[in-house]
Amino acid sequence: MHNGLFKYKHTFLKYFLVLLWFIVIIEFLGKYYYQFFGANYIIYNIYHLINFCFLLFLYKNYVESNRYKKLISWFFYLYLAFFFGNLLFQNYFTQIQTVPFIMGALFVIISILFLFIEILRSDRVLYVTKNLLFWISVGLLLYFVGRIPTRIIKNYWEEISYYKSIYIVEYILSIIMNVCFIIGFICSEKNKQY
Repeated sequence: MHNGLFKYKHTFLKYFLVLLWFIVIIEFLGKYYYQFFGANYIIYNIYHLINFCFLLFLYKNYVESNRYKKLISWFFYLYLAFFFGNLLFQNYFTQIQTVPFIMGALFVIISILFLFIEILRSDRVLYVTKNLLFWISVGLLLYFVGRIPTRIIKNYWEEISYYKSIYIVEYILSIIMNVCFIIGFICSEKNKQY
């Protein structure tokens, strides 16, 4: 992590490295919380709140268009409204958030598309594969595009026998996302960051 922090210390991406460590801590907390309390939904609901807010702020920080920045700000506030409004319908101690997760994932996907549109319209496209944010964005895009349907199925499908298949799909999506992150950390160059 030290090399990563050094390589990106002058960019907002240094906080992405902190987010990765936060995810590791959440996974350990979730495991032990489940062992002691039998459910860890609150841990992951708080994680999703922090994760989506961070990702939206990340893309707002990197897009150049004021129009895109304003839209991402609206996404941020709408996500918070969905998250806290959903408390009227779901108990975050006993259920994983559904609608806020789907909305947050959609908002992140759209924000990534904003960044990709800007990249395609600029000379940054020439060195896109050497940029860490590009690889992070590819990983997140693939992950969330796959996770929206699995989240819907898990929450609205009554047949439990499909859960194992859904967890396998989610596991594969997670691996793909993390492989993209790894490629980004390996292939990115300090002077090719936006």
